[in-house]
Amino acid sequence: MPDTALQSKPASDSKTEHFDVLIVGAGISGVGGAYHLRHQLPDTSFVVLEEQERFGGTWITHKYPGIRSDSDLYTFGYRFKPWVGKPIATAAEILNYMGEVIADNDLARHIRYGHHIETASWSSADKSWTLEGTRGDGHGGGERFRITANFLWMCQGYYRHSQGYTPDWPDMDKFKGQIVHPQNWPTDLDYKNKRIIVIGSGATAATLVPNIADECSHVTLLQRSPTYFIPARNAQVLADELRTLQVDETWIHEIVRRRILLDQANFMKRAFEEPDSVKAELLGAARLFLGPDYDIDKHFTPSYRPWRQRIAFIPDGDLYRSIRSGKASVVTDEIARFTETGIALKSGEEVKGDIVVTATGFDLNVLGDIEFAIDGKTLNFADTVTYRGMMFTGMPNMVWVFGYFRASWTLRADLVADFVCRLLGHMKDKQAEQVEVALRPEDKDMPLLPWIDTENFNPGYITRGMHLLPQRGDKPEWQHTQDYWNEKDLFPKIDLDDKAFVYK
Repeated sequence: MPDTALQSKPASDSKTEHFDVLIVGAGISGVGGAYHLRHQLPDTSFVVLEEQERFGGTWITHKYPGIRSDSDLYTFGYRFKPWVGKPIATAAEILNYMGEVIADNDLARHIRYGHHIETASWSSADKSWTLEGTRGDGHGGGERFRITANFLWMCQGYYRHSQGYTPDWPDMDKFKGQIVHPQNWPTDLDYKNKRIIVIGSGATAATLVPNIADECSHVTLLQRSPTYFIPARNAQVLADELRTLQVDETWIHEIVRRRILLDQANFMKRAFEEPDSVKAELLGAARLFLGPDYDIDKHFTPSYRPWRQRIAFIPDGDLYRSIRSGKASVVTDEIARFTETGIALKSGEEVKGDIVVTATGFDLNVLGDIEFAIDGKTLNFADTVTYRGMMFTGMPNMVWVFGYFRASWTLRADLVADFVCRLLGHMKDKQAEQVEVALRPEDKDMPLLPWIDTENFNPGYITRGMHLLPQRGDKPEWQHTQDYWNEKDLFPKIDLDDKAFVYK
């Protein structure tokens, strides 16, 4: 993999630099955005500012054993670069893939690492954003920088990379062992032959347990409530068949993407229309791995219908296999308090452990924890209304990439990138220097609601941070609908001269 971090261009020390577009973040969205600008608007000047020391985002933040995608790479991969490996990929494989995109498209010269952005200020007089912060160590130290840009493209993701979410349980300070969050996994953590308690029930916990079970004396998955999983082979039969026919990889990538997306659409539809049948199928798959005597009802039967929270893919059923082997076990209960030697449960039982891993989720990160101001007035993001989950009332010349919950994040990153490039081209044709979205006359009496309907989707990091997020309306254009299968056809047809867009 090319070491693109070493090729990044240093910022100028002598003056404020200016670019047409500034992209925040060199993760999957930011690298994709840079690609689309490079190819769709080749005369546009742009820079990508990344706080960490290399590209990758999620895939360099998380270093816990077994870190992998929970979406297939045929859809999590970019539409423009074929994926040729197994559907579920390791972090190293994803980083290699992203590195090839950067190298093949001459993007390294546009990316600057170790840039910590503190403030972003919009000036209507200048029709530009000014971003200020520090560069050097990526953590607020180093020298100051200032960069201005006409358009701001927020690709920083949705969670805080510096720390994960850990609840404040009673008596945590009394525990004599080590408490670790997967997001801050110590590289020197010795868990061999030790008793490990993994708190959580999502994709991180499901990934971690089977990847440490062979080396621990035992690993206990401690969950407050169960979640759904999809166990299946980590293989793509259609792709393998097409390769035996020596079909071009570009064709294979597109054909397999369409097949997967069609299957996902059908599964999603069934989850809403016949949830009991889908639930029975998911639990039936668990029974095949865990055996007829395992207490599926207690440990793997959620209280909610399928897809109300994200369903993680467990390749080759590795989590279930670890449990069946006896190397791992599941305890479904609530935590009363920590003890010196483990965790006391509300049932009265105690789980013993030498290391506790809190796979308890993310802290929501809104606009990169950057302090925003519009014409000198501090922005309260929660006062804005979202336009299709990517633009916001009162925020000129800015788009935020917030991907899908029920489909691969990158699918939306590509769609939003096309929209941004088309919008920038439209502004040029209109000789407009500024664009923002605003409620139209027909939207005057529209009810304003929280960012997302928790009856539809309710992961903890969203519900904990809902008060920080913009409002939505009761019309599709004023919502983040989470519906790729509709948006893939709708986004290219968005009327950029609709009254929702105000140009100056």
